Amino acid sequence: TLRAVGGLTTAQIAAAFLVPEATMAQRISRAKQRIRSTGVPFGPPPEPERAERLRVVLHVLYLIFNEGYTATSGPDLQRPELTGEAIRLARLVHRLLPGDGEVAGLLALMLLTEARRAARTGPGGSLVPLAEQDRSSWDRRLIEEGVELVSKALATSALGPYQLQAAIAAVHDEAPTAAETDWPQILALYGVLAGLEDNPVVRLNQAVAAAMVHGPRAGLDLLDGLAADDRLAGHHRLAAVRAHLLEMEGDAEGAALAFREAARRTLSLPEQRYLEGKAARLA
Repeated sequence: TLRAVGGLTTAQIAAAFLVPEATMAQRISRAKQRIRSTGVPFGPPPEPERAERLRVVLHVLYLIFNEGYTATSGPDLQRPELTGEAIRLARLVHRLLPGDGEVAGLLALMLLTEARRAARTGPGGSLVPLAEQDRSSWDRRLIEEGVELVSKALATSALGPYQLQAAIAAVHDEAPTAAETDWPQILALYGVLAGLEDNPVVRLNQAVAAAMVHGPRAGLDLLDGLAADDRLAGHHRLAAVRAHLLEMEGDAEGAALAFREAARRTLSLPEQRYLEGKAARLA
């Protein structure tokens, strides 16, 4: 589905699922063989299977959006055609299922994240981190729509991961400046989110929030536990977050080494340039 809707490569799909490319290639091959052998027709799923099928659909849209927002490889940081298509399909699902809280939560998350897209790149497509973005260029219309969606979903539906992620995005988007971000609220939301699903990326973001509330050492202690998780151990984001927290702690040498390690691990050229630039300035 990721290939058909998003036109993604096997390597990009593997990166989205935090598995090796060879593992994902085998999964795709087995899935194709199973479809051919069973002759499963396309059509609405029976009621007992609907919730699970919907969960898969939402996950696919989430991954397509993420690949569009931060491309895992190539010369460009973003692929707007993917984020636009993911939002279009999420709006369609929301129209069909207006009362589903997680559908609304996913659409809200996409809108609240997409609202920052114009501010994420500088001259030549260089990466601009969230704390340094010009917030006046954020799309207020998308932010208002996203906040309204997630607020209604949280008030009327059972709590779910997409609603919580949208709530976190809303806290970021509603802060007038980076310094005024309500990090204690974000940390609390990540705590609830981590309790709902075992996801190393959630715990990675939780470490950042912990550092912003309790200091960099608190975040680094959480990263030590993540280093043993095979799903994230070799990922550039783990090294990048470690570098950021070491820089916060005042360890310029350790931060520079970690930034260089993160740069070696990513296939995104804008991310490589940003991470190498951080290492060079610290050195």
